[in-house]
Amino acid sequence: MYRTDTFRIPMAGPADMTRLIALIEDGALDPMHIAAILVKTEGNGGVNDFTREYACATFTATLAPYLRASQAEVERRIAVVVSGGTEGVLSPHATVFTRTPIANRASAPNLSRKRLAIGIAATRDFLPHEIGRTAQIEATAAAVAAAMTHAGIFRAEDVHWVQVKCPLLTAERVQAARRAGHEPVTEIAYKSMAYSRGASALGVAAALGEIATPVIEDAVLSDWSLASAVASASAGIELKHNVVIVMGNAEGVGGDCVIAHAVMQDAIDAAAVLAALRQTGAQADADVADSASVDAGDWPIDTSRIVQVLAKADPSPDGMLRGFRHTMLDDTDISATRHARAAVGGMIAGLIGCPAAFVSGGAEHQGPPGGGPVAVISRVSE
Repeated sequence: MYRTDTFRIPMAGPADMTRLIALIEDGALDPMHIAAILVKTEGNGGVNDFTREYACATFTATLAPYLRASQAEVERRIAVVVSGGTEGVLSPHATVFTRTPIANRASAPNLSRKRLAIGIAATRDFLPHEIGRTAQIEATAAAVAAAMTHAGIFRAEDVHWVQVKCPLLTAERVQAARRAGHEPVTEIAYKSMAYSRGASALGVAAALGEIATPVIEDAVLSDWSLASAVASASAGIELKHNVVIVMGNAEGVGGDCVIAHAVMQDAIDAAAVLAALRQTGAQADADVADSASVDAGDWPIDTSRIVQVLAKADPSPDGMLRGFRHTMLDDTDISATRHARAAVGGMIAGLIGCPAAFVSGGAEHQGPPGGGPVAVISRVSE
């Protein structure tokens, strides 16, 4: 038995630990019970986005003295996922999740109600030629199962978000694979991010029974009918293995939050965000005939109860959005992934009245092409 608590912390930069330290020093956040940290930084989200490594190293170095552990031990103990890219109105921030053990059931009388549960796991390090292939799919699936057990979630339908941080290929890693007699899935570093995200997402889908297994590795970035409704994979240069964070609802967990998800069909699918809000109780039911036409006055949202919104963003691959042409894929100045993050981030921020949403780009096999999963964590009303 444990209690979950969630803290959303604004950040002035990738190394800004001011608010985190203040919460710890004030006694509001016990660092010994931190299970996972999700960070959005203002980097470019690309291969050379070292704000991810910088932020991760700063968080672990800051927490090490509090945990009386080395920085490496903190990295193994706490799942730190840093996602680059706060385009548009998105604001850099961190979301810290704690798991506090419950000593006795009498101190938490509502444990029979399902509340936000969180579990973490990690795969082994991948060899360069394994990225984007069967080894990564299968190892991710096993890690998802382990994280579910850690969370105390025993049904796939109770899982509402699976955050994965996965590696990518660099020129050095490509050459290392070839020297060992293996051909990597691609020699293009940016493309390897998509392969890694795609294979990780298919691992999540396989673990949760969303797709049939075994998964043929040729399906990665090829068979778009295979996808997960709850996977969110983010690739980075700062690691060689997959970090997995499973979030869902479970009995025997204390706290005042629940999580729900929906799937956006495109980058402006506000109705899907509202559906997730409704499931958590943060948004009232409304009788709107055309769900594609959303009037905030018809969909009252209790923004005070929203703890965090998590979403994936991707440009529609056919270059069209509800019958109109978009230029995200043709812009040679700004990456299409960055365009998509800005669009989805702006849409979500407008709905919830807060720009500090965790919006991650690159949604290969994460929801339908051009869309992506979205999840809402909200406080419940007793």
